[in-house]
Amino acid sequence: MTLKSRPLVSVLRVGLINYNTGLQLQKMLSNQSVDHRWQFHNYLVLQEHNPVYTIGIRTKGYLEDDEKRLRKLGAEFYRTNRGGLITFHGPGQLVAYPIIHLQQFKPSMRWYVSTLEELIIRTCRELGIAEATRTEHTGIWVKDRKICAIGVHGSRYITTHGIGLNCCTNLKWFEHITPCGIEGKGVTSLSEQLERQVTVEESIEVLLKMFTEVFQCQLCEESSNT
Repeated sequence: MTLKSRPLVSVLRVGLINYNTGLQLQKMLSNQSVDHRWQFHNYLVLQEHNPVYTIGIRTKGYLEDDEKRLRKLGAEFYRTNRGGLITFHGPGQLVAYPIIHLQQFKPSMRWYVSTLEELIIRTCRELGIAEATRTEHTGIWVKDRKICAIGVHGSRYITTHGIGLNCCTNLKWFEHITPCGIEGKGVTSLSEQLERQVTVEESIEVLLKMFTEVFQCQLCEESSNT
């Protein structure tokens, strides 16, 4: 694929926002009325969220009492249409939502999820975590601890939701749930693995470099008034 023919993706850096604000932004950016796939404007939304627990469409075992318990910790709680089970988002975690038209790339959700996995693996390895890998479980893992959650939604080849990469996240928030519904596993972060402070800002620069490689696209920065 030549540089000229590569899809264009606008990068939106929106900073620290409430989860619902991020949902509304996704809805607005994905709900484009276009006559042809190449008219669709692709975005990569980069953000952090205030503390929030979210559950996906494969919800099981989380009742109203659980929701009340988690809210009492000072976090929000949302039920979403993404894949996957419960996870946590908060400051220090890079949340990246590619809102792209897969027919500009490859019209396959399986390819898309695999490419997201490759994106995170390359990002981790570039930062110095060689053991980051796929397992039979969703997300990216370092041994038996998850470093990045993946939960996506696709409709008419348009993707929403995405990844949550723990950079310098307070991992104690995860102690109150079974992350992604997987018993007996833990969570980790870039900072914990590298034994130094790895900020979201540092991680973003590496992730953007890897995004252009694995998605074979061009990136352009776009200002956000969110």
